[in-house]
Amino acid sequence: MKKVIAYMLTWTTYGNWLQGDKRGYVKDGKVLSENTGLYKANQNLQKHNTVVLNGRQKEIVRRAIAQECKTIGQKLYAVAVCSNHIHIVTNNINMPIGYVSRHYKNAARLALQENGFVGKLWTRGYDKRYCCDKDELCAKINYVRRHNQK
Repeated sequence: MKKVIAYMLTWTTYGNWLQGDKRGYVKDGKVLSENTGLYKANQNLQKHNTVVLNGRQKEIVRRAIAQECKTIGQKLYAVAVCSNHIHIVTNNINMPIGYVSRHYKNAARLALQENGFVGKLWTRGYDKRYCCDKDELCAKINYVRRHNQK
């Protein structure tokens, strides 16, 4: 079994990229195609407004993630805070990945709440992509950096 040296975490803001979305969607690590019925059903189940981060909020989230990396002793290779989703690439540490993900999501949520955000911020869960060698790590870093150029 290969050793995981790093990983990319991705999560979305609430109400964005619902299951069934026309762009496709990820479930259990698999990319699935559009499903209009499922998408509409998920829209109807929404209990809160869809969240789209503005420029100021994106910077607050970026800073909170960078600070949380320092707090838990993780190296941040790349981060992209988009209006509707987040990508981060970090080294693998001796902590369950779900625990790490919760740390980042909570740190960002608290930082935004301190700056006036009210409501549900993130969707449940996250996607993870493992890097077992330097080539995979470089590919993930480049993917995230390209998001910052958009």
